Amino acid sequence: MLISTTIIAAVILWAIVIFNKLVKNKNRVFGAWSDIDVQLKRRHNLIPKLVDVVKAYAQYEQDVMEKVTALRTESHTDESVHKRSNDESQLSFMVRNMFAVAEDYPDLKADESFLNLQNNLTEVENQIQFARRYYNGAVLNLNIMIQQFPSNLIANSFKFITAEYFEIELATQRQSPDMDFDK
Repeated sequence: MLISTTIIAAVILWAIVIFNKLVKNKNRVFGAWSDIDVQLKRRHNLIPKLVDVVKAYAQYEQDVMEKVTALRTESHTDESVHKRSNDESQLSFMVRNMFAVAEDYPDLKADESFLNLQNNLTEVENQIQFARRYYNGAVLNLNIMIQQFPSNLIANSFKFITAEYFEIELATQRQSPDMDFDK
């Protein structure tokens, strides 16, 4: 009788510990997503200012400005992590295109407002990368606990679901660099 009570108590204690770890990991994922969202909002607040500064100099580059503005608006309304990842990747690409457009306008490249916005956007991009790495690490920990035996027994019982990774990556970043050793 004492042995069976001890075994039952140990199983209940184990289930409580696993459940609490799952809750902690789930909350880390939510907190990490909040950090990403803050950085994305910072970037979204800087982009209209950048568009306005570039517009003042580059009246003929209207197509780039309109695409950046449309993507910014669209990514603000995305609900799923996957869709937001895709839109943010495209937005990053378009912002880089805007900086490329600026290369054709020496006065713009020297403009203090433009340089300040460019520096702020670079800082925000770095913060997004840091927040993304932390978020994806939290997602990894949660997903491992949800999928790994024996914690998956508790996770399935309490309907814990795996989280999506947040990837902002451009296809150009995946390509291998050309290395010409004959030079």
